[in-house]
Amino acid sequence: MKRFKNISLLYECDEATLERAALLAKENRARLTIVHPIKETLTGSRRLAVGQKTIDVRKLVQQEHQARLKEVASFVKSLGVRPATRVMVGEPFLEIIRDVIENRRDLVIMTAEGKGGIRERLFGSTSNWLMRKCPAPVLVMKPSRGKRFRQILAAIDPEITGDAHDTLNKLILTLAASLSTEEGAQLHIIHAWSLLGESQMRGVFGIPHADIDRALRKEASRRKALLQTLLKNHSVAHYQLHLLKGEASDVIPKLVTKLGIDLLIIGTVCRVGIPGFVIGNTAERVLDAIDCSVLTVKPEGFVSPVAPQISTRG
Repeated sequence: MKRFKNISLLYECDEATLERAALLAKENRARLTIVHPIKETLTGSRRLAVGQKTIDVRKLVQQEHQARLKEVASFVKSLGVRPATRVMVGEPFLEIIRDVIENRRDLVIMTAEGKGGIRERLFGSTSNWLMRKCPAPVLVMKPSRGKRFRQILAAIDPEITGDAHDTLNKLILTLAASLSTEEGAQLHIIHAWSLLGESQMRGVFGIPHADIDRALRKEASRRKALLQTLLKNHSVAHYQLHLLKGEASDVIPKLVTKLGIDLLIIGTVCRVGIPGFVIGNTAERVLDAIDCSVLTVKPEGFVSPVAPQISTRG
C-alpha cells in the first residue's frame, strides 16, 4: 500500500481541502506542512522609511501571513493533526517545487483555482505548472468536494513500454488501489485504445469492412490481455475495468461524467530520456475537459527543471 510520509498543503485552500489533507496525514501518519507562497512584486522597495525608522516591508508581510497560517493550523489540529507552517516569497510554483525538492515532500495538495464546469477550466496557472514540473504527485481538489472520494478512476496505458512508463503504470495502480481502500471507494480502471490506420483503411476501396472489424476485435483482445497481465502483476483487486475504443482525450472525460467520478488519477506522458519530462498533449486535453479532483503523477526518474536551479544557486 502506498504511504505518504511528508505532505505539503498549499494555502489558500477551501475547508474540504484542509480536511482532506488532515485525513491523509492522519491515516498515513505523515508530516503535514501548510505552505503559503506569496508572489513578490518586482516593483517598489522592500524597505520603507517612516520617520526615523526603516520598516522591512517584506518581513512585515511574511509575519502577517504567518499569523494567518497559525489560525489555519489551529483548525487542522482540531482534526487530530499537528501541522508545521511555512511562508515563502517569490514565484509561487517555483517556491513550491523548491520546497518539495529541498524537503523531500512526497505529495502536494491544493484547491483548484478555477470553478470548473463544461465551459470553464478547473485548473489555473499554479496547478498547471505543478502538474508539469513538480516531482511529487499533485492532488488538485475540486472546490467544495466532499470529505471522501466515492468513485475513483485510474487511467493507464499498458501498450506503452519502457522503464519510465512501466513505473508510471505501477505508481498509478498503487495509488489507486491504496486510496480506494482507504476511502472505501469504487475503483474504476480505464484504458482507451484505437486501431492504427482504421480511418484510412475504411477509406481505401477494396478493403472489406468485415476484415477491418475482425482486426478491431483482435486488437481489443490483445489490449485486454495486456491489461489483465499488468493488473495481475501488480495484484490489483476489486475494480471495474473499462476498455474503451477511442481517443483518451474523448473517452476519459465522458466516463468521468457518466460515472460521477470524484477523483481521476492520471500520469503525465513524458519524453523518455529528457530531464524535466513535459505533460503530454493527451493529458492536457483530458484535464481541460474534466470537472473532478485530479491526482497527477510522474514516472520514476523524473527530474524537475527547477532542480538544477536549486543546485546552481548554492
